[in-house]
Amino acid sequence: MFSEDELLPLSGVQHTVFCERQAALIHVEQVWKDNAFTISGRHRHVNVHEEAPRRERRGDLLIVRGLGLRSFELGLSGVADVVEFHRVDSDGVEVPGARGLWQPYPVEYKRGRRKTHRADEVQLCAQAICLEEMLGVQVPEGALFYGREQRRMEVRIDDELRDLTARAARRFRELVENGITPRARKEKKCETCSLLELCMPEAMTRRRSARRYLTAAVDRSLETRDGGGEG
Repeated sequence: MFSEDELLPLSGVQHTVFCERQAALIHVEQVWKDNAFTISGRHRHVNVHEEAPRRERRGDLLIVRGLGLRSFELGLSGVADVVEFHRVDSDGVEVPGARGLWQPYPVEYKRGRRKTHRADEVQLCAQAICLEEMLGVQVPEGALFYGREQRRMEVRIDDELRDLTARAARRFRELVENGITPRARKEKKCETCSLLELCMPEAMTRRRSARRYLTAAVDRSLETRDGGGEG
C-alpha cells in the first residue's frame, strides 16, 4: 500500500503499456509535445469535463464527470472522464443526493479508433480498481468511447486485465523511481506519437544498425586475419 505522497499519475499505466519509452519521457524526463492527435484528444476531454454539467441525472442513470480517483493499492491517482452510476436493486453503493443503490461504471473517452494493444483497457481497469477501493463495491465492467467510431467498446474488468494493469503499474513505478528511460525502437505506432521528433526512434535505430555493422565488419576482419595465419 502506498501513501498519498507516493501516488503517481494514473495515465502513466496507459503510457507504459503503449510504450515504456514514451512513459519515461513524459513522467521521468518531463518531456511533452502536442500534435494534432493530442490536441484533438484534449479538446474532447475538455468537452467531457467542462462543457457539460459535472453531475447529471437521467432516470435510473446518474452521470458524474471529472471524478477524482485514487488507489493506494496500485499507487495511482487521476481523474475519470465519466463515471456512470446505474440504479440497481442490490450490491450497489449509496450516492449523496440520490435514493437507492447504484453500480459505478467508468467510461473513458478516446479520440481515435480502438487499438490492437490493450493500453486503453488498462487505463480503464485502473479507474475501476480505484472506484472499487474508494467505494467498497465491485466494478465488473466499463466502456471505452472512441470518437472516430462514435461508439462504445464494452470492457470486462476480468482477472487477466487486472493482472496486466497491476504489472503495468509496477513497471511504471520502476521507471519513475529508478529514472529509467528505455532505448528507442521504431515501430508503426510511433507515427501517431506526439513525441516522435523528440524520441527520434529512426536515428536511434540507425545508430544501433551502424554499431552492428561495424562490429560484424571487425569480427570478419579478425576471422580473415586469424584464418590466414593458420594457412
